[in-house]
Amino acid sequence: MGVDSGLPDFRGVEGFWQAYPKAKELGLRFEQMANPEWFESDPQLAWAFYGHRLHLYRDTVPHEGFTKLLNLSNTKKYGSFIFTSNVDGQFQKAGFKDAHIMECHGSIHHLQCIENCKGKIWLADNTNIEIEEGFKAKEPLPTCRYCGAMARPNILMFGDYGWEYHRTDSQRERLTAWMDSIEQEGAKLAIVELGAGTAVPTVRHTSEQIASRFDVPLIRINPRESMGAELGLAMGALEALDLIL
Repeated sequence: MGVDSGLPDFRGVEGFWQAYPKAKELGLRFEQMANPEWFESDPQLAWAFYGHRLHLYRDTVPHEGFTKLLNLSNTKKYGSFIFTSNVDGQFQKAGFKDAHIMECHGSIHHLQCIENCKGKIWLADNTNIEIEEGFKAKEPLPTCRYCGAMARPNILMFGDYGWEYHRTDSQRERLTAWMDSIEQEGAKLAIVELGAGTAVPTVRHTSEQIASRFDVPLIRINPRESMGAELGLAMGALEALDLIL
């Protein structure tokens, strides 16, 4: 979904390396770079990677497809609910209500302690990362507001046992309550899945489970992996949304 707004595509090592040449120089794949261990072993590299993404996502304008989805949902009695593995906050920026969004992998716009000392998170609004030559974040780096240890984004990373998930759990509870109300009213869902791949299949599995629960077709939009749904469109998100909305 974000690629059509100009955000980098991290699927495939070449796409990731094109966006982050330093990772290529170090021989690191996305799943190796997106690991909380770097905040302890090389925090300047870790914050260069996540700091760059933080500023990129702040500066990016959501493409027209977001607006078309929002306008469609605003015409429906029960509105819509977004389930996303994206951590970029683009749905909120496009105008979708935060109370109707579940970010299953967290959000780069929230921070937490690397030690998760208090089980708390806070907004990254005042976090600004300056990146120096050699792809190193300039000191001072973000620290925990409670204990002073290193801070990190509130994102579920690979090999991550310290992610604070209470915000995402609250979002999950709201999604469950919304689906329960839809079911009780006997209403039908239209499920549109955009760009969810098989490498980390959380979104695909979730959309399939919800489609099965409500006995409705799944619309799967994916330029490379559109198979496995009742209606698969092998195209990008914006192109497909332009055609069907």
